[in-house]
Amino acid sequence: MPPLPPRRQVAYRDGVGSLRAALGIRPVDVGATAIVAVVVELNVATGGGAGSHPLNALSYVLGGILAIPVLFRRKWPLQVLIACSALLLVYYTAGARRNISPAPLLSLPLYDAALAGYLAVSIVIPAVYMAVGLFVVSVTNHQGVVTLANEFLPSVVVLALAIMLGEVVRSRRALAAETADRLRLAAEERESEAARRVAEERLRIARELHDTVAHSMATITVQAGSALHVLGDGTAGVPATGGRSDAGTDPADGADPADGAVPAGADAGTRVRDALLAIRETSKSALTDMRVTLGQLRAGGADVDAAETRTGGLDRLEALADAVRAAGAAVSVTIEGERLPLPPAVDHAAYRILQESLTNVLLHAGPDARAAICLRYAPGALTIRVTDDGVGIAGTGAADAAFGGWGGHGLHGMAERAAAVGGELSAGPRDGGGFEVAATLPIPPAAVAGPGTSADATTRTRAEPTAPATPAGAAG
Repeated sequence: MPPLPPRRQVAYRDGVGSLRAALGIRPVDVGATAIVAVVVELNVATGGGAGSHPLNALSYVLGGILAIPVLFRRKWPLQVLIACSALLLVYYTAGARRNISPAPLLSLPLYDAALAGYLAVSIVIPAVYMAVGLFVVSVTNHQGVVTLANEFLPSVVVLALAIMLGEVVRSRRALAAETADRLRLAAEERESEAARRVAEERLRIARELHDTVAHSMATITVQAGSALHVLGDGTAGVPATGGRSDAGTDPADGADPADGAVPAGADAGTRVRDALLAIRETSKSALTDMRVTLGQLRAGGADVDAAETRTGGLDRLEALADAVRAAGAAVSVTIEGERLPLPPAVDHAAYRILQESLTNVLLHAGPDARAAICLRYAPGALTIRVTDDGVGIAGTGAADAAFGGWGGHGLHGMAERAAAVGGELSAGPRDGGGFEVAATLPIPPAAVAGPGTSADATTRTRAEPTAPATPAGAAG
């Protein structure tokens, strides 16, 4: 017979491989089936005794058939156990019956079924077999308990070990899978938490930079404008005095030292010096705040809520008000109730809200605006109210002015700061003109160290803008 063409051989092998893959048969399953068949055949050969049929070819054939379902143990473990049990029952009731133990045939299917999670079925089937076997043998042979135990106990132990081994392996695999899932979920949660904290840190730093730079730069801008205006006035007054060179070359010019021109120039120089000193101090404060904030940003793993990143508190309120007054806006500060110690987060949020509110007064309220700050300490809450009588921006609607038209990101940042500590903030134009920012920040009971609030109100008002009290020689 001529050999088959190579193409047909390849097709045949491909077909066998596809069938084996569809049935879930692995090489290890073939080997396991062969081992089970050998053990069963040995049991058939030695399984004589009372009531057994003579050993013949049919006994060996039926013994080999018993192991065939083991081939499919990977894909159908429960069905393989049921099939082996049914074939074993047929073998016991057929004409070629031999007294064989069910342990060689059922041990591997019991292990696979227990491993697949069918523990109850794995216990019931061998229990039924052993109970029926005990009953039949005791009735037909009239053997004693010791003899029955000697015959059945090894099989019971082997079957129990197979079930227990399958259950232990299944539990270990389930535990390993659960541990892997937990580790995966923990890794995902860590990544999510890290991303969230990075986003929060970016948002916080953006707010810090905006509040610090916007307020300080607004003050610098206004005071620089004032300095330029004063310099312009001083320059205009120089010709009126005739100038130092003209006075020396033309005595007939008639300049009168008592006409007030020289003192006016000296006063202008003093105002320029004071304005420039205020600019320098504000710039230095802004740079200090930015160094602290950016230093925490550069430090790896810095806590976004660390107290070191909070560069302002209500203890700096007077300095803040003085800076705004030096910029040309009248500011009054009123404190009602007894001042209470505040948590660092609340203290910092209150200061930044006041800072941003006064910045908006400088930027939008107009040159002659007056600002009023009121801090009301009450049990469990601090109320902040900043009002001004400025003109604002013409044509800006209330909603637009509240969160976008006047303050831009600043008012949004104030609302976020208040919400971050559990408070609330509202901002908008007043009915009688001007603008108002109101915030209520909670004070936890643990932060209150004093006996409570006082009914008396402590009021400090400074309405007139004044220059910072700095020695003139400090300008250099």
